[in-house]
Amino acid sequence: MSRVLITGATGLIGQHLLRLLIADPRVSEIIAPTRRKLPEMNKVTNLVEADLTDVLGPLQTPLDIVFCCLGTTRREAGSKEAFIHVDYTLVVDTAIAGQRLGAKHLLVVSAHGAGVHSPFFYSRVKGEMENALKKQGWPRLTLIRPSLLLGEREHSRAGESLAAPLFCLLPGNWRAVAAQDVAAAMLHEAFSPAQREVTIIESAEIPRGSQRR
Repeated sequence: MSRVLITGATGLIGQHLLRLLIADPRVSEIIAPTRRKLPEMNKVTNLVEADLTDVLGPLQTPLDIVFCCLGTTRREAGSKEAFIHVDYTLVVDTAIAGQRLGAKHLLVVSAHGAGVHSPFFYSRVKGEMENALKKQGWPRLTLIRPSLLLGEREHSRAGESLAAPLFCLLPGNWRAVAAQDVAAAMLHEAFSPAQREVTIIESAEIPRGSQRR
């Protein structure tokens, strides 16, 4: 039985992953810090603070696995600095808390195209985040890099809504992927035998719903 930490549980991928974790008999307890209060759910301890760092620091519950589904856009965040805080700082803070509490496996949602030398700000921050996590020396680190995400968001992103039909037709790692498929891939990887210390799952490698049935 595993105790897990999940950050980003109110997001598009996080909501699906939280439901899968609740239903999974291998999971005994779920620590889910959020900015907005979650409904009462079995196995879930929901800690609510405006800034997740204020929750992560005092955490004392021993952990086995950490899932990080945090992510925003520069437009949603409102500035470059706010975007970096969510997609870099809070991700790294999640990892630091998990290591301190004994977790051996960290699984993080990154993005297709992540790289420190990318000409695109979004992809560059994702690459810097990945590098920071690799330097922490996790016994097992899984980075999953989805392309455009499909699913019903609480607040729709106009650009993504317009791009979705095109991205559904693109090949390989550019092809759009359902958020629920990303969540399922994370859960599967969390309880699969380790193949290497660092595993990178590219978008094309994420099983789509029809492939999982």
